Amino acid sequence: MTAALALGDDALVLSHRLGEWAGHAPVLEEEVALANIALDLLGQARVLLSLVGDEDELAYLREERAFRNVQLVEQPNGDFAHTITRQLYFSTYQRLLYERLASGDGPFAELAAKAVKEVAYHQDHAEHWTLRLGDGTEESRARMQRATDALWRFTGELFEPVEGIDIDWTALDGDWLESVSAVLERATLTPPAGPRSGAWAAGAGRQGVHTEPFGRMLAEMQHLHRSHPGASW
Repeated sequence: MTAALALGDDALVLSHRLGEWAGHAPVLEEEVALANIALDLLGQARVLLSLVGDEDELAYLREERAFRNVQLVEQPNGDFAHTITRQLYFSTYQRLLYERLASGDGPFAELAAKAVKEVAYHQDHAEHWTLRLGDGTEESRARMQRATDALWRFTGELFEPVEGIDIDWTALDGDWLESVSAVLERATLTPPAGPRSGAWAAGAGRQGVHTEPFGRMLAEMQHLHRSHPGASW
């Protein structure tokens, strides 16, 4: 299922990125919060990938070009502001998408209905930190503005139609833009004016084209499994 692979890969890759904060988060409480979000996403990924095939093989034995995640989720953590901005952009999209899927009777309705509450928490967490950092010190605001600008060009790909998901993608895009812009403005940040789609924007992850950092991340994620094929715990 094309859609299950796309949504599963989104969740899997972002889960790994957030897991990279273990031992490195700015405060212990935030390390726990990011780890919990990562585990939520990993749980979603396992359900979605199991609809396609063996979840371990799909996660650990596919080559880079076989992954169908959007390029946004594979972007490096950067500083804490960068991670929070990436999470704000993605969790807002994911909540709006899951709400639509949960209200229908398609193959993802049950998963979406269960996951939408945890995704709403992910969004609330990201919004809280966006407001705290954006309306904080001069340094924190500058870092948040740089992050919102840098990641903006990756957001257009979120709303490219995915085979197997029958929703109004244009309306989803509009709702996302309204929600994210409102949060940025409340945080005294300027919503980026750069392109989100087209020649100057990023986005071909759904077609298996990924950015350079993804290859390094994938090698790290798959190293243990590939080094000990067939091993069991």
